[in-house]
Amino acid sequence: MSYVAVYHIATPDTPNKVLTHFDDIVSTLAEHGVRFERWQPGPIEKGASAAEMIAAYQPQIDALGYRSVELLSVTGDHPQAAEMRAQFLDERRYSEDDARFFLAGQGLFCLHVGDYVYAVRCEKNDLLLIPAGLPHWFDMGENPHFVALRMFDTAQGWVPMFTGDTLASGFPGLDD
Repeated sequence: MSYVAVYHIATPDTPNKVLTHFDDIVSTLAEHGVRFERWQPGPIEKGASAAEMIAAYQPQIDALGYRSVELLSVTGDHPQAAEMRAQFLDERRYSEDDARFFLAGQGLFCLHVGDYVYAVRCEKNDLLLIPAGLPHWFDMGENPHFVALRMFDTAQGWVPMFTGDTLASGFPGLDD
């Protein structure tokens, strides 16, 4: 189930509130310029290629206006899963919006907004659009399983600008 847990940075072990209702998630995130949607499943066959999975959602991608799309698929048996997880746990910003659509599995995005952290658990059919410049990190969990589309305007937008803040290490992860 998708949710948003809102934490004050002084109390990373206890959320102030947890939202599970879709409309509450959408409105709370929208207050900070973050877009959350649920897309209808695309016509994807088991064993589909990355190109076929992207093509299944091309109309929605085109409607968002992004020109660059990549498929990211990580499971627990991925040879670099631990290294990837560690890298994604570093707080970062992008010069462009960071848009992710989950075709399968789940992941936890943590958005650092002032004195608060909004932990957004995304799963199959969820779209999360994080505006350019908003500090955030991503946890794929100890045993990752997700397939997601990453969308940007240019390949240069995919280069993270790490904040150097260690705040992320104090907050619960996907498995907590």
